Amino acid sequence: MAGGVGSRFWPMSTTDTPKQFVDVLGCGRTLIQLTLDRFRGVVSPDKVWVVTSVNYADEVRRQLPEVPAGNILYEPCRRGTAPCIAYVSWRIKAIDPHANIVVSPSDHVVMDINEFHRVINSTLKFVAETDSIVTLGMKATRPETGYGYIQADLSYSSARNKEMFRVDSFREKPDIETATKYISKNNFFWNSGIFIWNVSTIVNAFRVYQPGMSDIFEELLPLYGTDKEQEAINEKFPQCENISVDYAILEKAEEIFVFPADFGWSDLGTWGSLLLNTERDIYGNSCIGPNIKVYETTNCMIHTTQEKRVVIQGLDGYIVAEKDDSLLICKLSEEQRIREFSE
Repeated sequence: MAGGVGSRFWPMSTTDTPKQFVDVLGCGRTLIQLTLDRFRGVVSPDKVWVVTSVNYADEVRRQLPEVPAGNILYEPCRRGTAPCIAYVSWRIKAIDPHANIVVSPSDHVVMDINEFHRVINSTLKFVAETDSIVTLGMKATRPETGYGYIQADLSYSSARNKEMFRVDSFREKPDIETATKYISKNNFFWNSGIFIWNVSTIVNAFRVYQPGMSDIFEELLPLYGTDKEQEAINEKFPQCENISVDYAILEKAEEIFVFPADFGWSDLGTWGSLLLNTERDIYGNSCIGPNIKVYETTNCMIHTTQEKRVVIQGLDGYIVAEKDDSLLICKLSEEQRIREFSE
């Protein structure tokens, strides 16, 4: 899923170039490219599908030349993750009615790629043998208010896979007090937004729980893969309810499991989360850029990659970031306010 918009990492990302198309980590690969890279251990690029906004068509093709052009689907407007997932599910079903699917955001990071491969491959085997929906729950390491949570029933695991547990409930992003209660227990996990299922399982779930949306994409079956597909999608897609797959399907489904995983995951929703998920010096600073010097500076996120000499002295808990003709210097604790000003 690569249709997200926004400027969470302004000035590095903007509404025209959202974070999935930006080299946030300063490693020479954008987040969407890193997403494709880590799935190479699971599936070949010709089996990768990308759903994005029509506004990002050229950027996706430029950044992911390995993905066949026919595997890039374009949403004419934003309608949440449920219509996005329904569209690609029916599109894949038209080619392979027995396919097993991993749905992943394109703007997250994973640090332990080998463990990621193990978890995904284990889960794909599970959904191939059952009519189950699986979501990956991440081990919660702090009382994070920016993530949703999954409450799992850890009293017993699936007979087919000892690492799978039934989902008790999904919880919305909590306040700090509630998040602290969650992580004091061992059965609450961050909701990663990564889902695994067989295509027939998810299509049937849409038929049961979202019949109106199901009818839209079922009606288009004869047009998938033809030169009439995009025109039909442009007409029908805006008729879909604007709703997340969590509300539309997951909170209603019965055969739903969580795989608690720990492979160094983050959705990098803030500069603060980038600081937590990148290498820091002994003073807690993360410096991404070729020529950065810091003195008497602690707990700062510094992202200056455009070949400038940067010298910082006397800051504690700040963001310093630049892109082209824009420079951001603000307290980490105030980044939400600054984001509102920048937009």
